Amino acid sequence: MTDPFTPEKRSAVMRAVKGRDTTPELAVRRILRAAGIGYRLGGRGLPGRPDLVMQGRRVAIFVHGCFWHGHDCARGARAPKANADYWTAKIGRNRARDEAAAAALEAAGWRVVTVWECGIRAPGFADRLVAAVRDQAAAVSISAASSD
Repeated sequence: MTDPFTPEKRSAVMRAVKGRDTTPELAVRRILRAAGIGYRLGGRGLPGRPDLVMQGRRVAIFVHGCFWHGHDCARGARAPKANADYWTAKIGRNRARDEAAAAALEAAGWRVVTVWECGIRAPGFADRLVAAVRDQAAAVSISAASSD
């Protein structure tokens, strides 16, 4: 299947994909703020640059898009038809980078909470997120399939 866009238009479309202040990230921030949980943005100096950081709690939150980070949900399992080898390799590198960052943070004494895009619309998501941040348990991954 060929790309319906010209190379210039495709480049413009890909440039418009945001890396921060995404809709899922803004939803997570709203939930935490409503629960009275403070956070900092960006995670500069930490492995993987988490989206949200709670220094006092030693909690790092990553908000992952299912497609871009290779989640095992329907959206994440979707395989691009155009340039499939490139995208398969890129998503594989993203997953490896995410795992390495989480391992490095955990080794440094941080708790890692990974929020998947598909989980945000799931019933009870806000309660699970707040509990994951306030809980002193180990790393947590919140997706539509999780029942925590």
